[in-house]
Amino acid sequence: MVYPKAAVALSTVDCESSLHNNVQALLREMNSQSASPKGMLRWSLQKKLESDPSCSVSLIRVLLKELEKKLKRISTTSKSQSYMHVIPVLHTLYYVVIQSGATIPTSLYQTVYECLMKLLILPSPYSAVALSTLRSIKMEMITPGSLYQRRVIAEQNLRNEHFPLQEKVFVLADPAVFSVQLEATIRAELEASSYLRKTPTMEKNVVLRVLQTGLGTTCQSSRLAQALEASEDHMVEKCFQEVVLAVEQSIKHGAGGRANYLNKLQDIYRDILAASKEDITTADHGSACGTMPFPEINFLLWRYDKDLWNLLADFALKDRRDSDCSEDSGTERHRKESDSDDREQPQDRDPTSAFSRRNAFKNMKAADKLTLVREKIEAFPGSSPVHKEDSRRHAARVVVMGDDRVLGRLARAYHSIRERESKHLLLMKKLNLQLYYIPVTDVQPSHSPPASSRQDEGRLSLASLLGRVDPWYNSNINSLQALISKLDGKRSDRSKPSQQNLFLLDTLCYYLRCGTQPVNLPLYSVKMSLSSCGVSSVVEELFVSHLEADIPEFRHIKEKWSKKPAARRRRSVEVFGAVISVSYTKVSLSKREAVKGVAPMTYGVVITSEQAAVTSGEDYLTVRFDSVNPGDNTVIQTQNISIRTMERRTLSVCLDKDSRRTYTDVQRIEISPCLDPGCSSRSRFSVSSERERLLSKYLDKVLSLPINTFTGVTL
Repeated sequence: MVYPKAAVALSTVDCESSLHNNVQALLREMNSQSASPKGMLRWSLQKKLESDPSCSVSLIRVLLKELEKKLKRISTTSKSQSYMHVIPVLHTLYYVVIQSGATIPTSLYQTVYECLMKLLILPSPYSAVALSTLRSIKMEMITPGSLYQRRVIAEQNLRNEHFPLQEKVFVLADPAVFSVQLEATIRAELEASSYLRKTPTMEKNVVLRVLQTGLGTTCQSSRLAQALEASEDHMVEKCFQEVVLAVEQSIKHGAGGRANYLNKLQDIYRDILAASKEDITTADHGSACGTMPFPEINFLLWRYDKDLWNLLADFALKDRRDSDCSEDSGTERHRKESDSDDREQPQDRDPTSAFSRRNAFKNMKAADKLTLVREKIEAFPGSSPVHKEDSRRHAARVVVMGDDRVLGRLARAYHSIRERESKHLLLMKKLNLQLYYIPVTDVQPSHSPPASSRQDEGRLSLASLLGRVDPWYNSNINSLQALISKLDGKRSDRSKPSQQNLFLLDTLCYYLRCGTQPVNLPLYSVKMSLSSCGVSSVVEELFVSHLEADIPEFRHIKEKWSKKPAARRRRSVEVFGAVISVSYTKVSLSKREAVKGVAPMTYGVVITSEQAAVTSGEDYLTVRFDSVNPGDNTVIQTQNISIRTMERRTLSVCLDKDSRRTYTDVQRIEISPCLDPGCSSRSRFSVSSERERLLSKYLDKVLSLPINTFTGVTL
């Protein structure tokens, strides 16, 4: 689909009518089971807005009417189905406000604000998204241009003295899924963001956008753009710093500082025009602002688990401009202290080695001791930052691309980070880690219906889960699977980005900017006792979606039997398999019913994680004991289970369907919910008994993998 490029703007009535049709088509698409690529309608609407910013006000009115209609419908029914379309409308509204360079009337903002207030009565997670949108609208209403300025400063890492937040985007692709050609193509398309920026510097764009949205019709945008273009770099830098200061002061002072803010913008505007030495045409041709620039995207194949830690460590260490760097990280202290031993050592170039020296700092500030616990609290959808200063930390946005296997690796890396931070706090003090997931598979898509349960049998079970709990994620992110699969085998062209390039980039940016509500995927610990050549050992691992254990001696029988017709299997009187010892706790209201016994004639065990987001209850594991004789198949539900082989047999265990994480010669498996290392504060930190009792009572100590979506799930 190609977005319209009309040379003449539509009239207000025609524009609203056209936009109304676009929005309705967008909402219908979310319910559609069509095989056509979803997400294109949202992208087309975005492009229409970019080509004609004057449509912004009309689109906001259309979205407002849609929300009011949803409110009336919600008041007459309590079904959650009636809430579903609220999410895309809210995210579209936010994106219009942050993207548009047009001035939005204060009266319209006020009406939108009042409507959003009414949405706060909705159940979570809908009220959480409404609250987030409400806060953004309120900020933009009081300080026009603030959302755009903060987003661009963070994404482009623009140096300034008043808003130091920086962001980095890391896209990690699983080599097991990405062929050499697909890796080159995706890299070229995503890294095209580095040269798709407009000619004017980002500072000029920020100044232009803030002055235009703040001053409205009193700002002659074309004249201002010409004046900025003609200004020397030091003048642009001065104006940029002044604009940033004005915005941050206005946000700090709230509604009472709006008048001073607009006066300050007017002064900056006059200074720019007065300082310009070039002849400026008097004619003004409307908005001169370009579209929001793409952030810098760092793409790499995720070959080693330590790569994620190294990327985050490098990001945390490279910035020396943070005012509290010397206090928080201790790294600057290493540089400033005149310790003779340190002077004799060569400078560390590997970030991990710099972090390993952290054991020299044994005393931590009181505020640092509960940082990981605070991170745990804020991982839940709808939660607000516990401390205001948290918003000033840098953000590392990590996007993983692959199937269930890459989420398994991410879970293991995430647990490792939490474990290291629980011993020596460093990364989480400076970085706000946000995790995203774009499903990609190396298996050709089947022709079965999209809602088919066959998807769950493959390696995209978690993508299917996220799509079920968040239909907007399903429409915009899960739909990228088909597009990315088509790119495999195509040659990349860095010199001329296509519309398809922009679709992938725009969708990723939309996900990064609007996907702020996490779905928490519970993790499970696996303790395996191995015995090989008379040597015993214990391996501790974890998984997020799937564990499969089979007995190697019966693997060929399993493969052979799976190909036999069902009728022949029923007539068979042969018995194949081994007896294993099982001990587990049933999922029940009391959680006290322990069961011990054996699973007769089992040739394999398949364990899958069932998330509370889908079960409408609590997280649990479904354990299936497979037998060649169908009548002997057994299925149980539990959260804790121990499996031990008998008859001197061993198991081969594969985690998260990843052959790279296969363990052989396993005699015993113990599975339980994975505890969060960051919540085990008793052993490391001295916390008051009253506070510790409260944390123990209300805080879930099980570690979950928080994957950002558009809706999120509150359990």
